[in-house]
Amino acid sequence: MSSREIEIATELAAVESQIAAAAAKAGRDRSEITLIAVTKTYPASDVEILRNLGVQNFGENRNEEGVAKSAQVSGTWHFQGQVQSRKLRDIAGWASFIHSLDSAEHVEKLSRIATEVGREISIFLQLSLDGAPDRGGVIKPELMALADSVANLPQIKLVGLMCVPPVEYEHERAFSEIAEIHEGFLTNYPAATFLSAGMSSDYQIAISHGATHLRIGSQILGSRPYHP
Repeated sequence: MSSREIEIATELAAVESQIAAAAAKAGRDRSEITLIAVTKTYPASDVEILRNLGVQNFGENRNEEGVAKSAQVSGTWHFQGQVQSRKLRDIAGWASFIHSLDSAEHVEKLSRIATEVGREISIFLQLSLDGAPDRGGVIKPELMALADSVANLPQIKLVGLMCVPPVEYEHERAFSEIAEIHEGFLTNYPAATFLSAGMSSDYQIAISHGATHLRIGSQILGSRPYHP
């Protein structure tokens, strides 16, 4: 093994161990939790190493990187960056899951594109705890209306909620609030059981509050390369 392969394998094993321990502490089964390796800015060679180590889910924030890397490495690809209408057709070509939808207009366009290309795309609606526009997402009072407007669109499967907590929120407070909102959401949408919450700095707390999809990059792959 190369030094990079050893480095990634070591860090991945440590993260997997922490996920398993956090799940056990929360009385959950490890199989309930999906690890998404966030590979933005990292080279495709790192994705190949992860794939060879058994990782199957990969996340990208930039469409261009997703297009290139998904063509080189097979797996289940997730788009989790800010959605731009003009890039939806490209994203629909490689992403099986989109985590960051907060606009009925975008979901409706995605449905039309998915119907044209004959793909079913799973979506998370992005929740915002504080309404800050720079992070995207919809606040709790607007969430159900958005879900109602997109729930029955063709070729779109509403699988759950995604949230990036505000940096000023204490982790326990943030994930407790996210979990409470998701629980209420399930009353109307019982099939939307997925909760995409938890990144490198907070995934163990996210697990304790029911997160099903963890988006972890630097904890596995190291300091992110600088891309101006």
